[in-house]
Amino acid sequence: MELDDKICYCFHVSKRKILNYIRIHEPKVASQISDCGGAGTGCGWCVPFLKRYFEEWRSGPTGDAEALTPEEYAQARGDYIRAGKGVPPPGATPPPEA
Repeated sequence: MELDDKICYCFHVSKRKILNYIRIHEPKVASQISDCGGAGTGCGWCVPFLKRYFEEWRSGPTGDAEALTPEEYAQARGDYIRAGKGVPPPGATPPPEA
């Protein structure tokens, strides 16, 4: 995933915005990243990725955070939503077709 790829499709938050938010605001816990444009408060798909970025910021890189391409990431989010694990809010980027 590149810096300008979306991580939170519900609120259209990019990886760059999330990483800059963490760097500038130095959150004490990962859940504070939700203050970055609402990231992680929609369907919930991106929460594990937000936690990973937080842990990497605290502890240093642990490897490639996303071995997924942006397309694979979007498709996996779609699978997550279709499985009933989260509901995107109005205005969220719709998941791709199965």
